[in-house]
Amino acid sequence: MVGPQRSRRWPGPRGASQVKRVAGLSEEVRFGSSLGPEPRGVTRRGGASRRRGGRCGEGRSQRARCKMAASGTAGPAGNVFPFRDARATPDPVLEAGPVTLGPLPVPLVLDNGSFQVRAGWACPGPDAGLEPRLQFRAVCARGRGAARGGAGPQVGNALGSLEPLRWMLRSPFDRNVPVNLELQELLFDYCFQHLGVSSQGCVDHPIVLTEAVCNPLYSRQMMSELLFECYGIPKVAYGIDSLFSFYHNKPKTLISSGLIISSGYQCTHILPILEGRLDAKNCKRINLGGSQAAGYLQRLLQLKYPGHLAAITLSRMEEILHEHSYIAEDYVEELQKWRCPDYYENNVHKMQLPFSSKLLGSTLTAEEKQERRQQQLRRLQELNARRREEKLQLDQERLDRLQYVQELLEDGQMDQFHKALMELNMDSPEELQSYIHKLSSAVEQAKQKILQSEVTLEVDVVDSKPETPDLEPLEPSLEDVENINDFEPLFSEETPEVEKPVAAVQPVFNLAAYHQLFVGTERIRAPEIIFQPSLLGEEQAGVAETLQYILDRYPKDIQEMLVQNVFLTGGNLMYPGLKVRIEKELLAMRPFQSSFQVQLASNPVLDAWYGARDWALDHLDDDAVWITRKEYEEKGGEYFKEHSASNIYVPIHLPKQASRSSEAQASGKGSGASGSSAGLPIGQAQLKPESLADIVPTGQSRGGKDQSGEGWKGT
Repeated sequence: MVGPQRSRRWPGPRGASQVKRVAGLSEEVRFGSSLGPEPRGVTRRGGASRRRGGRCGEGRSQRARCKMAASGTAGPAGNVFPFRDARATPDPVLEAGPVTLGPLPVPLVLDNGSFQVRAGWACPGPDAGLEPRLQFRAVCARGRGAARGGAGPQVGNALGSLEPLRWMLRSPFDRNVPVNLELQELLFDYCFQHLGVSSQGCVDHPIVLTEAVCNPLYSRQMMSELLFECYGIPKVAYGIDSLFSFYHNKPKTLISSGLIISSGYQCTHILPILEGRLDAKNCKRINLGGSQAAGYLQRLLQLKYPGHLAAITLSRMEEILHEHSYIAEDYVEELQKWRCPDYYENNVHKMQLPFSSKLLGSTLTAEEKQERRQQQLRRLQELNARRREEKLQLDQERLDRLQYVQELLEDGQMDQFHKALMELNMDSPEELQSYIHKLSSAVEQAKQKILQSEVTLEVDVVDSKPETPDLEPLEPSLEDVENINDFEPLFSEETPEVEKPVAAVQPVFNLAAYHQLFVGTERIRAPEIIFQPSLLGEEQAGVAETLQYILDRYPKDIQEMLVQNVFLTGGNLMYPGLKVRIEKELLAMRPFQSSFQVQLASNPVLDAWYGARDWALDHLDDDAVWITRKEYEEKGGEYFKEHSASNIYVPIHLPKQASRSSEAQASGKGSGASGSSAGLPIGQAQLKPESLADIVPTGQSRGGKDQSGEGWKGT
């Protein structure tokens, strides 16, 4: 029996709960029946319990908190972690997979995510493989010379490192909905090419494609048009990634009701499942995901380290999120732990930025500097000699041509001489003779300079300043000053007693430590935004508040049924401690002596693809879930068939346009008191209350009934 519900109250002290953990199964939390009432003064603010008497509890001093914090787990020695800066390698063109499964073609499974695309063949048995054959970022980049016949657009892993091309990257998604079908076509081309699709002129395989929750009809229409018209596929099935993950992790006989919490790259969804179908009426979305967490972490660290703005990139922030962040069970209490110096030293992660340890000119000796100067001098001499030789060659060719013209004059070939003289832009033979004389002198001087440059001259590079005889009278006075210093040992040149304190005051500069990012409270602040969107200034409810709001819309018996199967999936829910945090939030909102179960997906990132593959193999010959090309041509691109992992199909019927005769009659009678809409163009006609039955299928009851008793009215 479910006890009375207490809204937003803690059901007792923390130690009263008993958690049974079984490997491979979900966890059940049940409260003891012999516990007393909850203590007064305990309120819930910001997802954490706090006593009104103090910030961290009464009777606990700062020293005690430090001792408790210091006893926690510590990282490796020094807690220094270098950035991997992983660079994607281009995907090879794989061999064609199995063409048929018996008489039917093998389906292609595409998990079309806004962060990453995963594609592969739906192969049963050991040929299925552990992972999809293709995994790449859902971004494209076009080169500047692509329109002039240069390199074409690059997709996914062909881009290599994303940071140099960040300003050129384009995505077909707006949030989690594909809107740019030109870029989506590039992603499909990349998938089909590298998967080795061997059919000519078309893709002769069924396709299972994931889509967003409550995907707009226009987006689905454009996607179906692209698949059927451009690629000529035989049939397609659409489904939600989180429902496919739910399908993969639950036994087929137990998929009935539950509550799915899914968080991806752009948003977070909470999806109630009733009797194996999505209750789209009560689905809720939070516009925060991994992208916003990475951007928030980047702004935090850039504000903390303004000297490393360029080095704090989004790719490195994603690496910190995936490998170094965690979810705090109690956010405020965890922040209090970080105030302890011992806890900070043991748990801070020092991210090492790449740097060059060798500074130019700092470690060169006098001999190395002299050698470098001589090399630069020799390089300059060689450059000047090369220029002289080139100029000498041009002058010699010019001189040979002028001498040839002069020989024409001596041989008496006057016609050819005058013609050549006009080409040289000269008026008389005297001018020609004068130019030949000057050019011969210049050529001879150039040859002499080249011969002189071949003789290497020793140059004093160390001390090239001229002697200064004017300073010689000052040498006796300098000797007198040195003699005076002999009487004062403090002013002598050798003062080891003074040098020791100076050396102690000036420590050695550690260049590696300067290029380290100390990631402390940022490890919990960035992923906390899905529970507290106010950290980003967003006026939205967090996961706990949204979960409470959804449960309150159902009767108590349905609430009890939903919380027995809370399923977590999505790439943004892979943080350590997330499952414990969800259990803590459910513990606060559920009634006394109630139970719930929370299960995390076995692979929150890839389970959507695995579930789509399992679903495709289970429904390979089921025509009730596939959209064929004939149905696409008859019913339109927005049409699709519902199944256990799909959205709810809500067709939109536009009112028919009235004929010209009826329009004339309506105009003759006038508008009337009710305001006739027959004369309005299609799309602007006013809908009467009784006409809503043509648009909203009120007879369907998959979404259940709300507390007011009204039937399902659509998404």
